[in-house]
Amino acid sequence: MAEATFEKHVINKLEHMEKTMNYIKEYIEDSKLTNEEKELLEESYKREKEGKLVSSKELKKRLAQ
Repeated sequence: MAEATFEKHVINKLEHMEKTMNYIKEYIEDSKLTNEEKELLEESYKREKEGKLVSSKELKKRLAQ
């Protein structure tokens, strides 16, 4: 019984730490970007979801033409 309680406590602590780390990572990443960079990043996420991004290999091909 004590082991199960300890395991739950450890899991809860780890989950809390993970949430905190994710928040910190998000804050640090966002604080380094200008508003324009944030908008461009959001646009790139949108294009990625829509399948509209071009690979660097494809871009090099297109530029070489």
